[in-house]
Amino acid sequence: MLKEEIDQLLDKYNIVVKDLPKIKLNDPATKLLDAKEGDVLEIKRDSKTAGQYSYYRLVVK
Repeated sequence: MLKEEIDQLLDKYNIVVKDLPKIKLNDPATKLLDAKEGDVLEIKRDSKTAGQYSYYRLVVK
């Protein structure tokens, strides 16, 4: 995510980046996305009841 998008996300939920759920750097998803430590990932999932929704993870070691 871009810095501006992260700032908007944090403002929306009134949190700081360290409050986001974490995902490990060695997780297969982070390797697939070529993520680096400190990146914030937006992960989209399909749901039968909610349609598509996004959740966010902070990449950590």
